[in-house]
Amino acid sequence: MEDEGIKLAVRALWVTLLGVAIADAVRNDRRHGEVFGFVPYEFRVPTIARARAHVWSPASRRILTPTTFGLGWSVNLGRLARLTHLL
Repeated sequence: MEDEGIKLAVRALWVTLLGVAIADAVRNDRRHGEVFGFVPYEFRVPTIARARAHVWSPASRRILTPTTFGLGWSVNLGRLARLTHLL
């Protein structure tokens, strides 16, 4: 039962953040930005170049990058591969 309460709270937080991101995008007439100064959102149509830059960028110092579409972050697998000496 406790797990259900946590899931509901996380879901409510995510829906709230998404609503704030949509409101910010509409209010400021933009398709990408940040909610509360740190949660990125991206509502532009995804491109292969942007997806690759966010998901596979070994030269970047960031492990978490803004998501290619939606709200939140993506994992930079290229950086992780470099950190684990696979590249």
